[in-house]
Amino acid sequence: MQNLLPYWPIAVSLVAVVVWLVRLEASNAENSKEIKRLWHQRREDMDAAQRSRGETNAVLTEIRDDIKSLIARVGK
Repeated sequence: MQNLLPYWPIAVSLVAVVVWLVRLEASNAENSKEIKRLWHQRREDMDAAQRSRGETNAVLTEIRDDIKSLIARVGK
């Protein structure tokens, strides 16, 4: 026991480093999951925006066609 007494600070330091590394790996894994979730959300948002633009373009095309038909009626 007397032989181990001078080395206890080194042992405690090693245990602390191992615990720190485990926590670091866990936070890295959590960050990776969050990044994947954000990419998935971004893809969904881009798809929704594309659908919305398509719907807007369809409405604008309909309005343009209506305006053209009104101009054609007035021009006669």
